[in-house]
Amino acid sequence: MANMCKDRAMAVRVRAGRHPRGHRVAVLVRDGVMPMELGIVHQMFGATRSADDEQLYDVVTCTPTPGEVRTDADFSIHVDDGPRALAAADTVIVPASHAPGETDSTGRLGAGLADALARIRPGTRVASICTGAFVLAAAGLLDGRRATTHWLSVDHFRYLYPAVDLDPAVLYTDDRNVLTSAGEASGIDLCLHMIRCDHGAAVANDVARRTVVPPHRAGGQAQYIPRPIPDPSPSSTATARAWALEHLDQPLSLRELATHAALSVRTFTRRFRDETGTTPGQWLTQQRLDRARQLLEGTDLPIDRIALEAGFGTAASLRQHLHTTLGLSPSAYRNTFRGPTDT
Repeated sequence: MANMCKDRAMAVRVRAGRHPRGHRVAVLVRDGVMPMELGIVHQMFGATRSADDEQLYDVVTCTPTPGEVRTDADFSIHVDDGPRALAAADTVIVPASHAPGETDSTGRLGAGLADALARIRPGTRVASICTGAFVLAAAGLLDGRRATTHWLSVDHFRYLYPAVDLDPAVLYTDDRNVLTSAGEASGIDLCLHMIRCDHGAAVANDVARRTVVPPHRAGGQAQYIPRPIPDPSPSSTATARAWALEHLDQPLSLRELATHAALSVRTFTRRFRDETGTTPGQWLTQQRLDRARQLLEGTDLPIDRIALEAGFGTAASLRQHLHTTLGLSPSAYRNTFRGPTDT
């Protein structure tokens, strides 16, 4: 996932310098499309703007046969664009459909949908939301790749597509320019991940603020959390998390976090995972990486100062964590998403 972000970010910068238009995102819908999933793509990419308030993506909805498309709700939508939109796209996103007949009993695509997908140019970024992964798998786009889908569909998916390295325990995957996400809401995380890879953390965070969603849930976070809504009682870890975000520049031990939640270490660790889907240590590292990325993009601070502010202690530690996560050094990340500086 790290190198994909690096390569894609550089490609976006080159492409932006050559073409006056924005990055084209085509959303391929079929009968039975879930309105929320279609809306997620338009909302997230449509809200993505540059510092000069320039729209960075052009989003178009298309379908194998233009005209009326039934949704899984009590209304239909009219789609003007057909498969030709896929040939012109830089990114193609396939939401889920609840209508039967997209694939036969052996998992093969119907002729119309297969012909539409065949129009996608080699090298185009392709993504799915929820069970849209079945379409990508049926087209052979997921063979030998890591992918995910909704946890309720895992057994059927594995039966139909054994050549796919399916990971049912994550929110989304990114494998060599082909991405998949789990349920509907994780489509938000996937879109933010693509925006973050294309334009950096500051732009993605701005989109998250505009749409009032969390700015970053890592793809490896569990897609099914037994208690996704934190317990509002004093035994919740929310207070400790809020305190930690205000003290990222300091060494933070598990015992300190547990103390701020008024819990034992053992209870805090268990409740933390229940509420966030990850461990306290993994969560802290992610928050520190997010802080470092924001400082690299938005300030002229030297790398060693940013390492201290984000809680990594040394520039070497920051460099190691950033390279492990994104495949980039701090200087390369700053140059990619902010332009060369003298720092």
